[in-house]
Amino acid sequence: MPNIKGAIKRVKQNNATNEQNSKAKSAMRSALRKADVAIDNKADNAEEMKRAAIKSLDTAAGKGLIHKNTAARQKARLTKKAL
Repeated sequence: MPNIKGAIKRVKQNNATNEQNSKAKSAMRSALRKADVAIDNKADNAEEMKRAAIKSLDTAAGKGLIHKNTAARQKARLTKKAL
């Protein structure tokens, strides 16, 4: 643990940001998984789940949690699977 006041604050900020990012990434992965399962099972709400997953991917890419090309690739795969 650092002794300098500014460094202590930075550690706290880093921990809080890390926790927020982890939760957001987990929610994004969950949305992807749910959409994937809905598409596989040809569920009634598959299109809605796909839209939610794409929205979560766009949000994550916008916040810098994942690279924009990664988001584009995953959206393309999801859309192709839905057809």
